[in-house]
Amino acid sequence: MADVARAAGVSVTTVSHVLNKTRPVLPDTVRAVQNAVAACGYVPEKVARLQNEGLGTIGLAMSAMSNPYFSDVVHGIDRHSVAAGYSLLLADTHDDEDTELRAVGELLRRRVSAVILAPSGDGERTLTYIRQAQVPVVVLDRFVEQDVDQIGVENVEATAQLVDHLVAIGHRRIAMVAGRAGLATSTERTEGYRLGLRRNGVAERPELVAAGDSHAQPAEAAVAALLRLPEPPTAIVVGNNRMTIGAMRQLRAEGLTVPDDIALVAFDDFEWSDLFHPRLTAIAQPTLAIGEQAFGLALSRIRAPATPPRRVLIRPDFMHRESCGCRPETHDAGAPASPAG
Repeated sequence: MADVARAAGVSVTTVSHVLNKTRPVLPDTVRAVQNAVAACGYVPEKVARLQNEGLGTIGLAMSAMSNPYFSDVVHGIDRHSVAAGYSLLLADTHDDEDTELRAVGELLRRRVSAVILAPSGDGERTLTYIRQAQVPVVVLDRFVEQDVDQIGVENVEATAQLVDHLVAIGHRRIAMVAGRAGLATSTERTEGYRLGLRRNGVAERPELVAAGDSHAQPAEAAVAALLRLPEPPTAIVVGNNRMTIGAMRQLRAEGLTVPDDIALVAFDDFEWSDLFHPRLTAIAQPTLAIGEQAFGLALSRIRAPATPPRRVLIRPDFMHRESCGCRPETHDAGAPASPAG
């Protein structure tokens, strides 16, 4: 604790108050202590003493409360953890790196046997903290450049497949409502969008990529801006399910009908996507399977700590429905089209 205090430039007593929440501390001081804790790899003595005793709790750190995709993943993790005799402790990161660090610190103080983490950024600070605590960790959904167990879906080719399909049915002005900057999934899906344009001979137009910030309200603003362009898009690829809600809401506000006025396809399916009118063409992630396999990785890491790190990449499914503007049986989804003149 003395090392943490020196690194943060505060007293040991202040560090104790921050970690144990025994007295209010200024927010800037709290942040300095949290950063020092991660940098020093400090773990409370009682956690370090009990970290390998198999207490039967899995810590899960992700933005589960606000993201319907993650809620399904949590269900998969919970179902298998209960069957294996483990309980699940959930901490919401709100997709914020400082909040994530605090959330993981709380999980470690509660003596979890392993942490499953959907990182809010590159995950470096948080993963350093977890590894210093010698607690098994599995990275979920958002791959990082670190040597840890990881599981998620293939994003690049799957998003390119959406673009392939739109080009195949005649679209050339295809826009992308992209997710929050800094998230691996946002970067990979935008890369897939651009890949789809390139391999179909469609020129990339920077103004057709709009920032939706992974939430419905920013996606509404992004779609409004796209529709105000001198040459608005004839089709839109949306980067996640929350942004799809915002995109559909804005199109309706503009008096546009999908797919008659504009085609709409999305990454992330909804349980009720086939109840939309028109039904939504989307990339569907096997959320339950992802959760089940994430728990499996954590459990095997608990039981065999020396196992080399594993990276599990799951291929999602193309759900061909009507929002793209064609009947599902009329086109082979994903077949690249010849460049149009």
